Amino acid sequence: MKLNELHDNPGATKTKKRVARGPGSGKGKTAGRGIKGQKSRSGVAINSYEGGQMPLYMRLPKRGFNKPNRKAFAVVNLGLIEKFITEGKLDAANAITEDALVASGLVRRKLDGVRVLAKGEIAAKITLQVTGASKSAVEAVEKAGGKVEFVEPSAKKEAAAAE
Repeated sequence: MKLNELHDNPGATKTKKRVARGPGSGKGKTAGRGIKGQKSRSGVAINSYEGGQMPLYMRLPKRGFNKPNRKAFAVVNLGLIEKFITEGKLDAANAITEDALVASGLVRRKLDGVRVLAKGEIAAKITLQVTGASKSAVEAVEKAGGKVEFVEPSAKKEAAAAE
């Protein structure tokens, strides 16, 4: 195959319709915009405007609520903790704290704390010190011979105290 033999699939490219190029073009004079009115002018954007009628987005019911003081937890699965232990990025001999999870790269930032979920298997005997964990995650860690200790989320408190 040579460069001069390359071509697109049939129908892949279309030539652009040139508007306002005389009556023979099929889109001459007003270029398909009709006569007069706001939409025939340039520089007008009428998003969701319905000509005085109540717009659809205002007619639909409002639902839901975003809690202003909700907590955002960094989520970690047990399978990933096990993977990081086998790769040597986490030390199972010492207690695995939230700071250790951040330092290993398993969690990017603590947010309001770290919460452990039970996805995956854990075989190592570990001590986890985290803000929260699901019941099944706690059971899985205890089944492997480890334990889960819950700590208060202190990062926000320390930052507030420093200011």
